[in-house]
Amino acid sequence: MSSSIKVIVLSGVLLLLGACASTAPYDGPSPETRGMAGAEGRFAFKPADWQEGQTTWWKDTDGVDPATPGCHIGTDRGGVPNGRMFAEACLPDGKLVESNPGIDVLHRHDNDTGNPDKFDCNAWCVGKGASKGSCVVAAAPLCAHSAKCACE
Repeated sequence: MSSSIKVIVLSGVLLLLGACASTAPYDGPSPETRGMAGAEGRFAFKPADWQEGQTTWWKDTDGVDPATPGCHIGTDRGGVPNGRMFAEACLPDGKLVESNPGIDVLHRHDNDTGNPDKFDCNAWCVGKGASKGSCVVAAAPLCAHSAKCACE
């Protein structure tokens, strides 16, 4: 199942609607999230400006850190930013889209499709010793609207 992504900010809640993400697991969690509380595995993600058939290059601003809102920055093969980007986000089911791999690691997306991790913020926060947690909208460097897990 795939659908296109449109980002809507409504009363401080970020919703993803449309046709570019399939939230079905994709080959389990990324190596960076294996063993992390709340990690539910990767899923296929096509940015809103998806370029069918293209190999694209990206860097992530925060690596895998559910407590930090991040931005995925498009680059050329040499790592020079090209103006493309997409932010981490809260899915309609309240799960966090957490981009990977590490901070500023240049990596490719075949068919312009990424494989971010999906996190249950409540499970992640409880695993960190908090009583509960949720996905919330937050600004990130270069992306005005991103998301993170907020623990209580």
